[in-house]
Amino acid sequence: MGPRALRRADGRPLWGQLQDDLVRRIHAREFDAAFPGELALTEEYAVSRYTVRQALAQLRADGVVVAERGRVPRVARPGPPPAIDQPVGEAYSLFAAVEEAGRAQTSEVRRLERVADGVVARRLGLEESTPLLTLERLRLSDGEPLAWDRAWLPWADAEALVGADLTRTALYAELASRAGLRVDGGRERIHAEVAEPAVGKLLDIPPGAPVFRIERLGTAGERPVEWRHTVIRADRFHLTASFGASAAPWSIQRDDVYLGGAR
Repeated sequence: MGPRALRRADGRPLWGQLQDDLVRRIHAREFDAAFPGELALTEEYAVSRYTVRQALAQLRADGVVVAERGRVPRVARPGPPPAIDQPVGEAYSLFAAVEEAGRAQTSEVRRLERVADGVVARRLGLEESTPLLTLERLRLSDGEPLAWDRAWLPWADAEALVGADLTRTALYAELASRAGLRVDGGRERIHAEVAEPAVGKLLDIPPGAPVFRIERLGTAGERPVEWRHTVIRADRFHLTASFGASAAPWSIQRDDVYLGGAR
């Protein structure tokens, strides 16, 4: 692509034209490898070093480039978004947590179907042959992978979810509106571990990057109605706990973290 000629008869200051053209080239990713120094820009655009310095000063003020004393300027790269902060000791929805952080939560539904799984059925206090609905989603925050989420619910309770558009809504909200089922408590077990290669590929992180593995048993009243397995990026999700006389009840037993409410 390269530089565009600056027009001295344009009426605009040369440094402003230079600034605009550098921004254009930055957006075109011309300077991903390295940003040119003052001397290189002076020669490339056939302008004075004073003009180059004025343009770079404005780019620095706008946060477009970073220039430290004695070093060649570089294109500023936005840092990762702040992690979602989730208090321990209360029921929560990942959808709501992301939205409340001012980001758009969407999901790629990878699987939504009737299955039989004896292990999960037993965890829900059901006969092993009881049919279940399984829902697998890749959860996104502002379009970036955040969590790999799999949930199992009794088919008799969740059949109404078949055909629902779950790309931009919360599972619990859909359960309440479509099936009249309200998940109002439960228990979670949270593990810290490293991402396996397949999980890293899904979540767009390197193999071995830190993640949280969360196993949830959701209840409606005292009845288990949901078994969920979530792997979430540890660089995007924080857990906080309050303590003191007025704090919400919570406890840690070995590696178990219990949510407030029904256990």
